[in-house]
Amino acid sequence: MNQSHFNHVFLAQRVSLLRTLERMVQNHSTAEDLLQETYLRVSRALGERAIEHLEPFVFQTARNLALDHLRSRRIQARMVVEDVPMEVVESVAAPGSSAEDAVHAQRLLEHLNLSLNQLSTRQHQIFILSRVHGHSYQDIAGQLDVSISTVQKELKLIMAICISVVERATR
Repeated sequence: MNQSHFNHVFLAQRVSLLRTLERMVQNHSTAEDLLQETYLRVSRALGERAIEHLEPFVFQTARNLALDHLRSRRIQARMVVEDVPMEVVESVAAPGSSAEDAVHAQRLLEHLNLSLNQLSTRQHQIFILSRVHGHSYQDIAGQLDVSISTVQKELKLIMAICISVVERATR
């Protein structure tokens, strides 16, 4: 399997994948995020090994990401954080992280930052509203007086840039 075959399968199944994810997580924006993460994960897996049954693999990857998300939400909901600010909770390092992981992550962030600084003002606004503030495509389109299709196309381009940066950094 090659990347172009995967792209074809992904695009053909995108709507079905998105509907499945939306049913699972009950949130369109989260489902979109999980769909993009599915694309990244399967692309990475294709680079590491051959995948014989691509379509079921894509759906299982999406399903697993949704289940991980739901599990994380359940755990977060059970946590008692009244006495501890959320910034402190989120800043606790994972037990398996190493100095090498931190350096790699820092380098990746620097490369992403350089690439994202090349975006147009509108693209930058769309990215921030969507990925940082979690606004829906419809909200962003209304705020920027553009069509929802424009927001989707710009985010697709921005995500392609991000994917390219990640792929170059992992080589």
